[in-house]
Amino acid sequence: MTENLLFVYISFFVASLVFSLIINRFLLKFVKTLGIRNTSETIIRWSATSKPALGGISFYFIFLFSIILISFLLPGYEGFFNLQTLGILVVVTIGFLLGLFDDAYNTHPWIKFFTQLLCGLILIGTGTYIHIFDGQLLNYILTVLWVVGMMNSINMLDNMDGITTIVSLSVLFAIFAGMMLSADFGNPLFVIVLGSMASLVGFLFYNWHPSRMYMGDTGSQFLGVFLAILGINCLWNGGTISHEAPPLMRFFAVATLFALPIIDTTTVFIKRLAKGQSPFIGGKDHTTHHLSYLGLNDRQVALVFIFLSLIGVALTLVLAHYIPQWETVHNIGYTIYFLVLFIFLFVVANLNIDKN
Repeated sequence: MTENLLFVYISFFVASLVFSLIINRFLLKFVKTLGIRNTSETIIRWSATSKPALGGISFYFIFLFSIILISFLLPGYEGFFNLQTLGILVVVTIGFLLGLFDDAYNTHPWIKFFTQLLCGLILIGTGTYIHIFDGQLLNYILTVLWVVGMMNSINMLDNMDGITTIVSLSVLFAIFAGMMLSADFGNPLFVIVLGSMASLVGFLFYNWHPSRMYMGDTGSQFLGVFLAILGINCLWNGGTISHEAPPLMRFFAVATLFALPIIDTTTVFIKRLAKGQSPFIGGKDHTTHHLSYLGLNDRQVALVFIFLSLIGVALTLVLAHYIPQWETVHNIGYTIYFLVLFIFLFVVANLNIDKN
């Protein structure tokens, strides 16, 4: 990376961070009710205090600013602004608006599901989909499942101060570090990921326990579809690994980096379905909540998730950049890691009687 480009990227990160801090401060001062729909909402929130859900607004603004800035920072990338980029922009906007409407009006779960399904179909129609199977139909089905699943997983993980922000930051950092290790500084995604990291760091200042605001569905739906897209381009399709990487290698990269939201959602689905409850209705039965029931306070739970996230980041970077040839022993090792983490969190989530 040239010194001038390094300076520009550092300046962009700092400017985005400052903007995130300022706009969230501004929104916190003047917008008091977004995401607070009724007095009974605290029943399904972990916090006993209702707080405005504003974080997603800064996420989306900085994302748009990053897209615009690409044409100035990387003038040789005119080809980036094509149908595929348009599809990504449209889908991210739909995710943001879906969350905004849900925070304002409490959208029906089926409307949310069909909107998430639409996001997956638009991505496929504009060329952003998973390339892992020989048959395109299977690729399309997996893409839709991945997009809908990640939008719901990130949304459901937003159940305690700082957790979703931490997990999302870890995913972005792993992709950012992967691009750094590959010296892929001219990749337009580098700019977008850098700006998104700054927006999340700025938001975390207000979202760390005791939080002053939530990201709400506005933030979690935006992050869900955005991270799903990054997962497709950078991991499923080998963008930050290798396009020639075997399918299992790419699969384990995804499973390792996104392990926490995948495991939390799976655990909650299993428990609620076993009780005959709807898995789409909020509750205090997530892995984060059960760690608290074991005696950890909210900050300690967040620190546990930081620790687990850093392990996932490290293992993903090792997989992507320090394993020259993928072999059976690597399949076994990464399978063991995922299963150990899954069993640990699943057991934690079943040690206590629900506090609902």
